Amino acid sequence: MVVVEAAAGNEMSLSNMVLGFYEEAERERWPDGTAAGDGSDDEGSGRGAAESRAFWKEHHSQLKEALGKMSSAERRIQADAEEAIRQMRASASGSCSCANRTVAAAAAGNGGCRGCTLRFLAERLRDAGYNSAICRSKWSRSPDIPSGEHTYVDVVAPTRSGKAVRVVIEPSFRGEFEMARGGAEYRALVASLPDVFVGRAERLRGVVRVMCAAAKQCARESGMHMAPWRKQRYMEAKWLATPERVGDCAGDDAVAAVGSPPLPEVNRVQTRFRKSMLTLDFGGRTAVEVV
Repeated sequence: MVVVEAAAGNEMSLSNMVLGFYEEAERERWPDGTAAGDGSDDEGSGRGAAESRAFWKEHHSQLKEALGKMSSAERRIQADAEEAIRQMRASASGSCSCANRTVAAAAAGNGGCRGCTLRFLAERLRDAGYNSAICRSKWSRSPDIPSGEHTYVDVVAPTRSGKAVRVVIEPSFRGEFEMARGGAEYRALVASLPDVFVGRAERLRGVVRVMCAAAKQCARESGMHMAPWRKQRYMEAKWLATPERVGDCAGDDAVAAVGSPPLPEVNRVQTRFRKSMLTLDFGGRTAVEVV
């Protein structure tokens, strides 16, 4: 989980260490897992255990439902994205072009730093015929969450109605929700997440809502305060805040705004799509070629 990300490099390591330190400190504050003011009578404990079991059962079901709502187009994009990641990890250099390639790859643990992973993924998806680019989201500090920045990949797909639909692609989705010393039920939810997430805004929002409610419950049961960077508003901002879209061509540093939440549409001039995009189907709508 990252509070502020640079555009490329191995920036995640230090941030994860800092956030992990804070969570560990909160855990040690109440080592028995009980915060001040919590009930300790047998009847209260029994009732609390039953409520906890019901909560986790419900949220496992909600997460399964949210993850299962995929259109045929999203499934195709996910298959192509996962294949691109496999190609990157199978290459000897990890497709990392950073100056210190060895350090970057070791820090990322997947054959390449995040910046190079995003570039590789966006390029491979463009090669497959998608209108894909790296997106950069930034949001300001508010009373309940800190400011931040996050980069990811998206695909802008045409629809029959003539409106463009953004599909978010996060190559390390599961890692964004991992919590230091999280409870067994929360870890089980995290393990259910795909490593590579592909989905439209409404589907992503549903998954984030379930996971942030679970993180809050996990913090409560562990006697920790809910970290601001785990709140739903902060997590949604990573992928749903007004993004800047890096130019479609490799090496193009031009940036264009591509919309703001909660709108799933993108109001920008589209480039000519390849014929492979003709079969895209979002929620029963078949895409047509845009020129």
